[in-house]
Amino acid sequence: LTAGDLGDGADAVAEGAEGRVDFSRPGRLKSTLPSSESSMQKPSTPLEPHLLMMTATPIPRTLAMSYYADLDVSTIDELPPGRTPIITKVVNEARRDEVIARIRGQIAQGRQIYWVCPLIEESEALDLTNATETHAHLSAALPGVMVGLLHSRMPVAEKQAVMSLFTSGQLGVLVSTTVIEVGVDVPNASLMVIEHAERFGLSQLHQLRGRVGRGAAASACVLLYSTGDAPRLGETARERLRAMAETNDGFEIARRDLQIRGPGEFMGARQSGDAMLRFADVADDAALLDWARRLAQLMLDQHPALAEQHVQRWLGSKAEFLKA
Repeated sequence: LTAGDLGDGADAVAEGAEGRVDFSRPGRLKSTLPSSESSMQKPSTPLEPHLLMMTATPIPRTLAMSYYADLDVSTIDELPPGRTPIITKVVNEARRDEVIARIRGQIAQGRQIYWVCPLIEESEALDLTNATETHAHLSAALPGVMVGLLHSRMPVAEKQAVMSLFTSGQLGVLVSTTVIEVGVDVPNASLMVIEHAERFGLSQLHQLRGRVGRGAAASACVLLYSTGDAPRLGETARERLRAMAETNDGFEIARRDLQIRGPGEFMGARQSGDAMLRFADVADDAALLDWARRLAQLMLDQHPALAEQHVQRWLGSKAEFLKA
């Protein structure tokens, strides 16, 4: 990049751009590591770039940092026009045949369906239903319906061909891995089935669910879960699925994710887990944190040397993470 240029790229664009970047916008904040956020703000960089971060489903650490005064936040809290509410149901995998019957009904109405699996092929390490198995099963269970398969190992041209068939309406069902998580817009798709939903994080579940509900037709998301050999799901998995069933609001999903997983480290790279705060809670004490932020800004403006001493006393070597 040269002066005045505008570059667009993945996280790797941060590498090798030191000293030449005045503005940065990570494409998908929820997938960006703190190390990537800080890579353009190293001590060798003469300029500290302006950073615009955009996300529909912030990870716990990012949401907590917005409470903790590290970010100035602007919120767009309206859906694009024409979107319909999505009904979300949590269903045991033992009722798979009922879900397939629901698919037949949607196909009869001229609608299309996504079926998302966590794996491409059978895994010895994980006892999970995979995309290739599911594709074969649905192809047999839905005679006369074109069922497509999409996953990351396919050549680019083949993936584009499958998506073209689905977008044009020739495929009734698309069995896929999470490659459809973003960037797919098919208004005629009205049903999303997510296999082993207990294995996905809240942000990912919400992103996947957002592939439907883009047209005028009523849309639904079915979260198929399995307990495996256990008598019931673990508490964390149940809380995630409950949150998905109770709200379509991405902001509420992010808040619930923060409550479930914790914010992680503010002065470190851990993006979830306990915040290591002795007394405060980043969500419940947001008003108090805002008051502390204003006091901190006053100290920085009027007593910068004292502020530096304060930072070194309490943070020491972790002070560099303030730049992330």
